[in-house]
Amino acid sequence: MTNSAFDRTLVLIPARMASTRLPGKPLADIAGLPMIVQVAKRAEEAKAGRIIVAVDHQDVFDAVKAAGFEVVMTREDHQSGSDRIFEAVEKADPDRRMEFVINVQGDLPTIEPEAVRASLRPLENAGTDIATLTVEITDEHEKTNPNVVKIVGSPLSETRLKALYFTRATAPYGQGPLYHHIGLYAYRRAALEKFVTLGPSALEKRESLEQLRALEAGMRIDAEIVRSVPLGVDTPADLEKARAILSARS
Repeated sequence: MTNSAFDRTLVLIPARMASTRLPGKPLADIAGLPMIVQVAKRAEEAKAGRIIVAVDHQDVFDAVKAAGFEVVMTREDHQSGSDRIFEAVEKADPDRRMEFVINVQGDLPTIEPEAVRASLRPLENAGTDIATLTVEITDEHEKTNPNVVKIVGSPLSETRLKALYFTRATAPYGQGPLYHHIGLYAYRRAALEKFVTLGPSALEKRESLEQLRALEAGMRIDAEIVRSVPLGVDTPADLEKARAILSARS
């Protein structure tokens, strides 16, 4: 995307306080800052657009505000991050000046700023509704691991795929690369508005993958191929890894 897209892009970071495996996750200390603030800093370094953190707890709201980032309070009962960011978009941009929305998960404190920027590139194609990221799988174990979501896509270039399907199975069959889907999305605003009105689809429920809802509704998803999978912090062990990475950087 061109630099002019900056003024038309919202970078939304949803933060949910409730977590069964890591209670209070957004406020977990990483290199002297709450994790959610570290994520906001990575988004700031990306220089991709206006940054807004969407929270559901007053303590997280206060921590983000104290760090100098824009923050909006959202409902606690959202079923997905996309629903939370949609509420935040409506509150933050009621005049509808923003055309693009990047959804950066609030548990990616070590994400490379370049990956955030890369998520917008597929939207250069006017026919693409939603953009996302993927990386070629090099670990043999990951090829058969159902926790590693694969994207089955038709190559558009050396760095981009048109998504045909997402699956936990090992796919596609035969010789050739397999791709690990990274759950960071960039939406056209109209596409986000459409997506949140759709009910859960048959394949979505079968695979437990929300993005299949968009494909089943005829929406186009393209994926930019990047170099590495960002560390998602879901467990205490992940948290220690993130602390080591950011402590080393500082």
